[in-house]
Formats: sequence, structure tokens, C-alpha cells
Amino acid sequence: MTLPAGQPTQLRSRLNHFLDVLPDLAHGSLLLQAMETLLNMAEEDLDRLDWKILSAALLDLEQGFQVFHRYRHVRKISIFGSSRLPSKSPAYQMAVEFARCVTQQGFMVMTGAGGGIMEAGNQGAGAEKSFGLNIQLPFEQDSNPFIAGDEKLIDFKYFFTRKLFFLRESDAIAVFPGGFGTQDEAFECLTLSQTGKSPPVPVVLIDPPGTSYWRDWDAYIHKHLVAGGLISTDDHCLYTVTDNLTTACDAISSFYQVYHSSRYVGDRLVMRLNRELADTEIHWLNQEFADILLHDQIRKSGSLPEEKDQQEPQPQQVQDQTEHLPRLVCYFNQRDHGRLYQMIAAINQMGKTTQDHYHPERK
Repeated sequence: MTLPAGQPTQLRSRLNHFLDVLPDLAHGSLLLQAMETLLNMAEEDLDRLDWKILSAALLDLEQGFQVFHRYRHVRKISIFGSSRLPSKSPAYQMAVEFARCVTQQGFMVMTGAGGGIMEAGNQGAGAEKSFGLNIQLPFEQDSNPFIAGDEKLIDFKYFFTRKLFFLRESDAIAVFPGGFGTQDEAFECLTLSQTGKSPPVPVVLIDPPGTSYWRDWDAYIHKHLVAGGLISTDDHCLYTVTDNLTTACDAISSFYQVYHSSRYVGDRLVMRLNRELADTEIHWLNQEFADILLHDQIRKSGSLPEEKDQQEPQPQQVQDQTEHLPRLVCYFNQRDHGRLYQMIAAINQMGKTTQDHYHPERK
């Protein structure tokens, strides 16, 4: 293969400059690791298709990182559902109202940028409060008119890179009726929640009034998965099924009423809160949720010194400026995530008042 004239010289100059400034970069060790991985792969006997996949995936990641960087600390909701539902369908109209409701609460909305429920989500939110994560397909997937041409519209080549950004950037998931793709997205979100591979987020499965798409799905889950011992009896707490718009919006906003976010510091789970809990409330939590602790108790804490280490970035937690928030620290068993969601729900009932006007976008 013949490289364009002058390209090797330009690349060598950029690489030399990069190596010169590398020691002074904030994430230099991670950049060095990425470069070493790429060089190791270059020394292997990889196929041309392998390099095409790697190159296209990196381009997907680059544009995704660039678009979302400016909005990293704004809470966002991913809306999934069928691309084939017409604008006059009850599900479409409900998705428009849902997106309008959550943006008024302070969230932004992410959709797949296509038609149907995706179009409804962008319509209800408006372009200013919308992201569109489009997938390049030979059919069905032109961007809808409510996000077309917007700077927050991203065209992905691969489903896996697109899904990465949906899940990495989401603080809540709302799923309307849909086909294989919608089912895949719902199960992937629940799998990541069940296994702790994503931070806890509310997942709401929304039926239009008078229909039972998700209610029937939930019955199947209980009949075959719960009753068969294939999932935990508490895993139903990972999601909410409703046909009521107010309930759907409240299930998301209330999730962040007191609970703010969480991360692991070593083997300790650190939960950041929007307000400090009373000692009597901590005592109750220890009595109620002792079964999910490996040892010790749930304890109040301030910001841990290890949380300021930026060498190990966490999803949704990079440079998040939450040092001032009170914490709960415990040795969670990292297995019973349905029970963890129950504990978050209990925490959200504590310390809130009717005068609260907390906006979820304050991430």
C-alpha cells in the first residue's frame, strides 16, 4: 500500500510532539496504555478486516466522545421503542408527552434518531434538549426531522459502539413497545443493572393506556424466570412497568430525589446523596439491609481521598465535582442488585420534604 505523499512525515511530527508532552497530560498513563495496545496489535498478523473494524470503531468513539463531552454532567434519559409506529398511534403520542415531561424536569433525551418512538422522543424534547444516536443501515434509519442537522446527531457504523454511548451516558432508561431491537435494548439494560456492570439507574417500561405489551412481558418474566429460579426474586425491582405518564416520570425523577450517584472505591460501595440522612435513618437501613452487606455496617462519610484519583475513570463519574456531597459507605456483596435498588428507593423516601425543588440535571 502506498501512503499519501507527506503523510508519514506529518504523522511522525505529531507522534514526536505527543511523546514530548505525554508526561504532562492529566491522563498520560491511560494514553500510553492505549498507544502500546495499538502498537502491539500492529506487530501481530491481523487481517485487513480486523483493522477496518478497529478503525471504524475508533471513529465512532471519537465522534461520540466529542459530542457528549460538553454535556457530561447533564442527566439524560434514553428512550427506546419501535421505529415503525405511526405518529397517530397511542404509543407515539405518549412518547411525545413523556419526553416533554422529563425535559421540563431538567433531563435531556437520547433516542436512536429514527422514526416511530425515536422521532416522538425528539419531537417531545425538542432539538435543544435532544441527542440522536443514528445507526447506518441500508433501510429504515434516516434521521427524523426533529433531530436532523443538529450538532448532537451522531451517525454510528456499529451497533455496539452506539449502544455503549446509550448506556454510558444514560441516567435513566424508558422503553416503549417495540420489536427485536427494543427487546434487545431492554434486556441489555437489565443485564447490566443485574450484574452491576452499570451504575444503578431507573428503568421504566411504558405501555400506552389500555394495552399490555410490557405487562404481558412482566408476567412472562415472573412465570418463567423468577418462578424457575433463573433470576433473583428481587430482580423485578430493577424496573417499573406502568401505563401512567405521571408514574413513569415520577419513577425517574424520584430516583434522584436523595440518591445522587455511586461508585466503588476498592471493595467499598460509595453512594453520594443530595442530603445527609439522620443517624436514626442509617440505623434503620442497617437493620433492613444487613443481608446484602459482606461485613461491617452502612456508615456516613464525607468524600473519600481515593475518589479524587482521576487515574481510574468511572462511567458518569469523571471529574464530577461531587466532593461536597454526603456519602454512605458499605461493603455491598455486589450480587443482590435488586435489593440494592430497594435500598435506594428507601433512601429516596428519607429526608425529602414537600418543599423540595431538586432538579435532576445537577449531576
